[in-house]
Amino acid sequence: MTTNVRASVSQILRNKDEGGEDDEEPKKKSREDWRKAKELEEARKAGTAPAAVDETGKDINPHIPQYISSAPWYYGTAGPTLKHQRPQADREGQFTKLDTYYNKGVDTTKVATKYRKGACENCGAVTHKKKDCLERPRKVGAKFTSAAIAADEFSQPNLNLSYDGKRDRWNGYDPEQHKAIIEEYQKVEEAKRELRAKKLEQDPTATEGDDNEEEDEDKYVDEVDMPGTKVDSKQRITVRNLRIREDTAKYLRNLDPNSAYYDPKTRSMRDNPNPSAAESEYAGENFVRFTGDTRAHGAAQLFAWEAHARGLDVHLLAEPTKLQLLQRQYDERKSQLKTQVKESVLEKYGGAEHLQMPPRELLLAQSEVFTRYNRDGTLVQGPEKQLAKSKYEEDVLINNHTTVWGSYWRDGQWGYKCCHSFIKMSYCVGEAGKSVMLDVPEEKKEVKEKKEKVKSDKSSSDSSSSSSSSSESDTDTRSKTERTSKKKKNKKKAKKKKKKEQKKEKKAEDKLKKALEEEEKQQKRAEHLLSVDERKRPYNSMYEVKAPTDDQMEAYLMKRKRDEDPMAHFM
Repeated sequence: MTTNVRASVSQILRNKDEGGEDDEEPKKKSREDWRKAKELEEARKAGTAPAAVDETGKDINPHIPQYISSAPWYYGTAGPTLKHQRPQADREGQFTKLDTYYNKGVDTTKVATKYRKGACENCGAVTHKKKDCLERPRKVGAKFTSAAIAADEFSQPNLNLSYDGKRDRWNGYDPEQHKAIIEEYQKVEEAKRELRAKKLEQDPTATEGDDNEEEDEDKYVDEVDMPGTKVDSKQRITVRNLRIREDTAKYLRNLDPNSAYYDPKTRSMRDNPNPSAAESEYAGENFVRFTGDTRAHGAAQLFAWEAHARGLDVHLLAEPTKLQLLQRQYDERKSQLKTQVKESVLEKYGGAEHLQMPPRELLLAQSEVFTRYNRDGTLVQGPEKQLAKSKYEEDVLINNHTTVWGSYWRDGQWGYKCCHSFIKMSYCVGEAGKSVMLDVPEEKKEVKEKKEKVKSDKSSSDSSSSSSSSSESDTDTRSKTERTSKKKKNKKKAKKKKKKEQKKEKKAEDKLKKALEEEEKQQKRAEHLLSVDERKRPYNSMYEVKAPTDDQMEAYLMKRKRDEDPMAHFM
C-alpha cells in the first residue's frame, strides 16, 4: 500500500504566503525516494516492517490497493488514512432507536375530575373531539355531567424508523405484559388443585390417575418426537438424528466410487455396498424396506387398485378392514379354483401317484457330489463338468468292433477305425481287415496301368498302317480341310462371344432399368412422406440396411437433382 498525500493548489499557495519566500515548495520525488517507498511497501506486506497508522492510531492493512487507500486531493488529509472510505456522519440518516415506539393505550397517571374546556363533549378526554370519539355515545355527555371522564391518550412521537426498524416484529413489545398471562395460568392451576382437593375429601377412593386422564392432551405435545427428528421444547428447533459417532459411516463401507450411491443430503445408501460378501453388517436400506409388512402392504395397495378398476369402491387408507376381508376372500376363492382344476385334471388323466413325493428342499439337500469350500464360503473345488449327450445312443459297440461307425474316413467314405471296413454292420476282422483294405487299392492301380498300355499299343499300330497306305496327294487335301475347319471353328467362337456380350449388355440394361424404377419409387415415396404430417409418418425400422450396388449408384447419380446446374430449372 502506498500512501501519497495529495495537496490542492490553493493549499500550496496559502502555505507559500504564510511561510514567505524561504519556504520551499514540495519537490518531486527522486528515483531513490521511489525505490525506498517501494521497498517499504514490500516490507510491510511481508510483515518485516510495521504497518502504517492512521490519525486514530489504528493500523492500516498494507494489502489494501492504492486506489482505495489514497484520499482525494480535496479531502485535505495530512497523513495516511482510511477515513474517506468510512460512512460520513453528515451524510448518514438519523433514525430513532429500536427501544422507542408508539405509545399504546391511554395515560392512566393523570385522572381528571372536572370537564376541561376544549375536551370531547362525549367522554371528556382532551386529546380528541366529539366527532373522533370512539366511545359509545352517552345519553348525557361528560360536558354536562362531569362524571366518568375518560383518560387522555398519549401524544404519539414522530418516529423515523430505519429499514430494520419498520420490519421488527418485537418493536414496541413490553415484556412485562407477559406477566399477566403467567398470573392467569397460575390462577387456573390453583383452581384445579382446589377442585382435586375437594373431590378427594368427598371420595377418598378416587386416585390421581383418573384426574390425569382428563387433563388436556396439548400439555404433552412437546414431549412427542416425530420419527427421524429430535425436538427440543426449550429451544423450539428441530434437528435431524445424527449418526452415533462410534458407528462406521455408510460411505466408508466401500471406497470404490462405482459401488452403491450415497446421498449426503438424506444420509441414505439404498443399495448394498458389498454385494459380493457372504455376510456383512450393513446390506443397504432397501433390505430393510422389503422386510416385515412392507410387501404385504404393497400387495394390499395393488389389490385395492385392481378392485377399484373393476368397480369395487375400496380404499386402503379409508377402509383397511374391508379391504383386508375382501383380499382374504379373494385368496381363498383363488386357491379353491386351483385345487378344483388340479383335481379335475387328475381324475381325467390320472397320475396322482407321481405327485406324492418328498418336498423339493429334501430332494436337493443331499447329493454324492464332492465339493470343497474356503473358510470365507467361496467354492474351491466343485463337481466335474459333464458333457452334454444327444438323444441317440452313444459308444455302443457291436459285431466285435472296438470303435464305433464313423471313426474312420478315407476317399469320401466312412468306416470303422479298428478294421478299416467301409461296410456298416459288418463283422470286425481286426488287423487282417486292415491289410486286405491296403492291398485292394494297389491291385486296382495295376489293372488301370495294364488297360492304358493296351490302348496305347492299339493306337500306334493303326497309325503305322495308315501311314504306309497314304500317299503324298492326300497330304494336300488334308491341309485344305484342316484350314477350312479352323476357319469354321473361329467363326463359331466369334458368334458365341458376340451372343455372350449381347446377353451381358441386355442384363446390364435390365438391371439399370430396375434400379432407375426403384430410384423413382424411392423419390416419390420420400416426397409423399415429406408432405404427410410428422405424427402420421410410418417408421422405417423394417428396411434392410445394405450397401448399394453399382447399378443403384449409377441410377442415383442419373436421377440426382443438381441445384448448382443452371439448366436444372428448365428440365
